[in-house]
Amino acid sequence: MLALRHTASSSLQSTAGLSRGSTTRRFTSSAIHSAEKKRKIVVIGAGFVGSYVAKALISDSRNTVVLASRNPDKLYSSLKHLGNQLLPPAKIDITKPSTILPSIEGADAVISLVGILTGTEQQFIDLQEKGGQNVAQAAKDAGVKRVVMVSALGIDGGETPYARTKLAAEKAFRTLHPDSTIIRPSLVFGPGDQFFARFAKLAKFLPFLPVFGGGRSRFQPVYVGDVAKAVEVVSRDDLEVVNQVGGKIVEAGGPDVFTYRDLMKITLNYAGLASRRLVISLPFWVGYIQGFFLEKLPESMFTVTRDQVKQLKNDNVESDPSDPNHPVDRISIADLLTRFPPANTTTSMFTLDAAVNNPRSVLKSVHDILPTYIGDGAQSGPISGKRMHGRKGAGTDEMLAEVKRMTELAGKAKTKI
Repeated sequence: MLALRHTASSSLQSTAGLSRGSTTRRFTSSAIHSAEKKRKIVVIGAGFVGSYVAKALISDSRNTVVLASRNPDKLYSSLKHLGNQLLPPAKIDITKPSTILPSIEGADAVISLVGILTGTEQQFIDLQEKGGQNVAQAAKDAGVKRVVMVSALGIDGGETPYARTKLAAEKAFRTLHPDSTIIRPSLVFGPGDQFFARFAKLAKFLPFLPVFGGGRSRFQPVYVGDVAKAVEVVSRDDLEVVNQVGGKIVEAGGPDVFTYRDLMKITLNYAGLASRRLVISLPFWVGYIQGFFLEKLPESMFTVTRDQVKQLKNDNVESDPSDPNHPVDRISIADLLTRFPPANTTTSMFTLDAAVNNPRSVLKSVHDILPTYIGDGAQSGPISGKRMHGRKGAGTDEMLAEVKRMTELAGKAKTKI
């Protein structure tokens, strides 16, 4: 595994680059709680990330939050104990523009979490591309001043429908809202995720965990709570914040870089299965065969698609700021949170130490968080945050049988290579 660590000098340079023209407020929180006017923030998307974003926003007493999605009631019910900062939810359909505008009228900020992980090319176009465009246009029509879109790292090439439609949505936001901020997370993890929790569960049934092409592609897993903190920061209407993040892309990678094989080993380790399960490399073409069959079945925790396998060929990490061709519109999440501490953070020495020594110290690593939700502390219920979009889930027995069959075929194929 590769550890991403900055030197003290590069940390200072990086942080200074984010905060040119800053004032003596450098190491103080900009979220000053006072008798200021309440801000209405609409969060569009009620899945895994949405729950953390809502809690991060509510940590600033000036914010009120509206959860808006096709089915926001479940998330609203799970969070309503947080108090009256959580306003009644709004039912919207992002494919129908007329349903979006009423929910965001009078909003001070809109957070778009529009996205799916699996689906047909047409579903990606309808939901991610056109749905994202509809949200951007509605925010424009409503006169919303702060607009934030959560996108994804590793999409620049646009090699899959997922990547192409994410890029198309980003273009709409940046065209309609030049001061909007795009947040591109790497692999997002935390209780309720669809990666570590999913593979820990799969490892209980499968004889081994497969990686494709040697599992050499690199990832920079980022804790969902840190992504939520970044959303809270960039959604502020504080002029200093807007001047620094308006029109920018925040690259959100965690404190460490791992290969895909590393991530599978880490999963087995925390699941208590390291001595009983292997990580085996298979050719990419075997993954395409698995995806060909599994993507045709109803979505479940066993689902894998050919496009997801294809995406594993590319690294999913932040761009290198030392690269002469590094885009000028990119900001690191670590530098962002060092410069503008989250509303629920006691700052001063915390941010000072990060700026002087290692800005990545403001972020949680997989080793900090994974023990809290896989292994002995694993969730006993289904993985939350699944986005089914009307599709029925497959029975566990049916899907398990299919996955085992394909995995066995893959293993036989490997022995012939």
